[in-house]
Amino acid sequence: MAEHDLTARMAAHMNCHLVFPLLEFLQWRPGRVYAVEEILQAKLRLLIQGTNMVDYAMDTHKLLHGDTDDDVVVPVPDDMVERRHEVVTRLGALAAPAAPIVSALKNHHLGPDKEHNIRMLHERFQLNFSICAFRLPSRYLNAIQTDAPHLLRYLAAAIVVNRRRRNMLKELVKVIQQEQHIYKDPITEFLECLMLSEKLKMSYNEAELWIMNLVSNSKLDAKIDTASGTLIMTANHANIHQQFIESLKNLDMRTFMLAKSTMEPA
Repeated sequence: MAEHDLTARMAAHMNCHLVFPLLEFLQWRPGRVYAVEEILQAKLRLLIQGTNMVDYAMDTHKLLHGDTDDDVVVPVPDDMVERRHEVVTRLGALAAPAAPIVSALKNHHLGPDKEHNIRMLHERFQLNFSICAFRLPSRYLNAIQTDAPHLLRYLAAAIVVNRRRRNMLKELVKVIQQEQHIYKDPITEFLECLMLSEKLKMSYNEAELWIMNLVSNSKLDAKIDTASGTLIMTANHANIHQQFIESLKNLDMRTFMLAKSTMEPA
């Protein structure tokens, strides 16, 4: 049955944190298709390579090596211990700068009014949400880049689907390129490939002129937003009146042919 399981294929396009529920399901489902040891090995690799959940990784290591008895202690590799020390140290360094915001969230200072929440956070913590995460104080962007690079995936999706944020695509791509050696997925790779000037070995102006000529020759309804460096495509939808007129074309001829075929003897 393992050859029909799609977990590996799906996991290649998912954030590592979203893969854990799949592995948990495979581990505990009745009639499992993989051995428990194989699932634990996959889980341990994922924890070590893609997350900072070092305690969870240590517990998984113990389970994998048979530490189910309180009297039996399985030594944890030294690199895991060093990694845990690094993560705890970094967490402590980030705790102080984030403490005011965490306190505000815990004390329910935020309400249902989104605009009020944004204004309050901006006034109290100098967070400028009007231009998204790239204008946050550097410590918050550093937190994303050092501890949670997978959040770039969701940040990228949020900017792409929000038209008011399209002007930040250039900065987003710069951050994605900086972090691509640590994290990349289909969304971030797609956005990086959209900056055609590098792919085509052209300057920015040459690439813009090339795209303009391509749009003009193809007779597409599109325009270039120079500020954001994006191509905006416009879909042409005929209005209902035009569609009705088109459907009535040659109606008299079709009616005549239908009447003629009906009146003719078989």
